[in-house]
Amino acid sequence: MSVITPQLSWLDDPEVFRVNMLPAHSDHRFYESEADFAERKDSLYQSLNGEWQFFWSKNAAERPADFYREDFDTSAFNTISVPCHIELAGYDRIHYINTMYPWEGHQYRRPAFSLESVGAQPGQFSEAEYNPVGSYRLRFDLEERMLGKRVCISFEGVEQAMYVWLNGQFIGYGEDSFTPSDFDLTPYIREKGNVLAVEVHKRSSAAYLEDQDFFRFSGIFRNVTLYAKPQIHVEDLWARTKLKEDGKSGELALRLRLSEAGEHTGGESILAYKVSVLLKDKKSGNALFEKILPAAETVQMEPEILRDIQPWEYKHPNLYDLEIRLLSADGKAAEIAACEIGFCRIAIEDGIMKLNGKRLIVNGVNRHEWNARTGRVTGMEDMLSDMACFHENHINSVRTCHYPNQIPWYELCDREGIYVMAETNLESHGSWQKMNRVEPSWNVPGSVPQWKEAVVDRMRTNFETFKNHVCILFWSLGNESYAGDNIQAMQEFLEEKQDGRLIHYEGVFHNRAYDKTISHMESRMYASPKQVREYLEGDGTKPFILCEYMHDMGNSLGGMKSYMDLLDQFEHYQGGFIWDFIDQAILVKDEITGREVLRYGGDFDDRPSDYEFSGNGILFADRTPKPAIQEVKYYYGLYE
Repeated sequence: MSVITPQLSWLDDPEVFRVNMLPAHSDHRFYESEADFAERKDSLYQSLNGEWQFFWSKNAAERPADFYREDFDTSAFNTISVPCHIELAGYDRIHYINTMYPWEGHQYRRPAFSLESVGAQPGQFSEAEYNPVGSYRLRFDLEERMLGKRVCISFEGVEQAMYVWLNGQFIGYGEDSFTPSDFDLTPYIREKGNVLAVEVHKRSSAAYLEDQDFFRFSGIFRNVTLYAKPQIHVEDLWARTKLKEDGKSGELALRLRLSEAGEHTGGESILAYKVSVLLKDKKSGNALFEKILPAAETVQMEPEILRDIQPWEYKHPNLYDLEIRLLSADGKAAEIAACEIGFCRIAIEDGIMKLNGKRLIVNGVNRHEWNARTGRVTGMEDMLSDMACFHENHINSVRTCHYPNQIPWYELCDREGIYVMAETNLESHGSWQKMNRVEPSWNVPGSVPQWKEAVVDRMRTNFETFKNHVCILFWSLGNESYAGDNIQAMQEFLEEKQDGRLIHYEGVFHNRAYDKTISHMESRMYASPKQVREYLEGDGTKPFILCEYMHDMGNSLGGMKSYMDLLDQFEHYQGGFIWDFIDQAILVKDEITGREVLRYGGDFDDRPSDYEFSGNGILFADRTPKPAIQEVKYYYGLYE
């Protein structure tokens, strides 16, 4: 590992967004032995969730800069739970804002290189008077089962910019808040007394790309996990599946990226191994396909035709177990990599989006990850509750607004037959829409060269992490970021992958210059039924969806029938995603009554704020259904 000196200036530079980070890879699980695999025992994983030492600073200048040193005096540190939002642990301030950047009205800022007169903007965040820093430390021992192996760490979600050290050595830097950031710890990790230090800055240049309509939190808010790689390891697994037009047969192609430990370990060379591919019916356990391939750094299996395939779709989420075994010369499995896959076909035929040869109707919702007590720190109980609500109310689709969700949510959608629009972590709303007007004079990413790689990397990480999930019918390039060459570059990245899914982006509605090069569908927000009809009766050539509609704020969601009627009148109108599924509100104890109450934007003296605009859900923040959900259940039930 090369020695790199961390720089605070990275916070200001849009061209620095990952340093020493491992390449994005599939989210498959892996096991070291047949016994562990049979029990689904995660012997190669070690959770670092729990209580960490913690110190909060108002800005970088006031932070304990040497806190990562092993002998640093932490007597002034408190403790904090991981995962957790810093603001909900009693530090800093709670702030909700929709379209504007949170500093508007307090400080004048423009994105680096966004205007001819605006250059690199050194010090914009690194020297800011207000840019809180969370300094996290954890002392841990490596569990016995991890010893002697290559050890990496995965941060599944950290807002917003983080520097990582282990045992006093700088490990790496990352900025994308909502996708996994993995680093190799092998050169510096030891058996006992490891000191992990993570410095989290609330804002960086990434703040211009993460201007979502939500509470602005910071900190380590998703799982932190160590994982150990065996001698030979599946770094990345891409199972490309496709349902054939007969609806009864499918294609399976495979691409693996393998790695091996260095020669000093004394293990066999990667070329001495074989790769066993086994596909099993999930219900019966019977083998559908088996093949042995030679091992190499890259293993490619061209499409194989499989017979008697059961399609994956809503109400019939048929899945198959894919097992990849890396076999040594004696036939023993050195590692088993596994994931669930399914077979479907999403395509545009005669201007209509069709799934498995049938017209697709999207009965969808936009869903923020939310818990009224813990914010965007959510658990399986929340996810299962949401999934039950989906089924109860005939919701068949979800848009992960406006960032990648936790990995278990995609697994759950696979198993429950829910169609996913998988959105990239991108929204730069405040850079092009001001006072409800389209004014993109300093829009980013736009066509600004210095912002291109950051957004393409966000798309790449979204794709590489979740590419094996059959539930994903659409990749979304992001939300409300206008349009330009850089978003077109995101589209081009996906088109090069040729994975068969459709690509979505709404922002071309505001910049028709990119109409032919961005988005496979016409996507609008809050278009009236009349406006939808005008497009469908006009010269539009793309199928039409409403990525946001039926804005459910207050006593609203009436008039849904006027949208649903369009489904019967126009085949290339294909439904939409209600805004949104659950209120963003926080349970607090009322100072007067002592009772727990839900508080929304503006209730925390947060300015600027969009106040109760954080409450648009068909559920209250405590997951109590609102009366409006009855309308959803009735009309979505007509079009299941």
